[in-house]
Amino acid sequence: MEPKDTTTNEAYKGFTNSDCPFYPCHPGVKREFNCLFCYCPLSALECPGNYQVFVSANGVKRKDCSACTLPHDGYRQSWGFIQKWLERPVHWRGLPQTRRYPANPESAAPDPVEPPAAG
Repeated sequence: MEPKDTTTNEAYKGFTNSDCPFYPCHPGVKREFNCLFCYCPLSALECPGNYQVFVSANGVKRKDCSACTLPHDGYRQSWGFIQKWLERPVHWRGLPQTRRYPANPESAAPDPVEPPAAG
C-alpha cells in the first residue's frame, strides 16, 4: 500500500452512492457528488459553509447545514476543503454565521484578545 502523498490513485477522496434513498441530499452540486462526507466532520467547527442556527427541543444550539454543498461538490474539491479546515480546527461557539470565512482556515480563529494598556 502506497502512502496517500505518493499514490496517483485518488479513490480515497470520495465516492457517489447513487443507490442511497436520500441521494441527492443537497441540491446545487455541480461536480461529481461526494458522499464520503455524508456526516460532515466540520459540523462542530467554524466553517465557511452555508448554515443556519436552530435550537433543538432540549434547548441546545445546533447548526443546520442542509443548504451546504461544500463537502459534496467534487471528490478532489471537497477532500481538499475538508482537509484544509481540519488543519486548524476552531470549535463552533453556537453563534449564527454573520460572514463568510476566507479560504484560509487560520483566519477563522477568533481575534486575539489585546492585553490591557499599561498606564
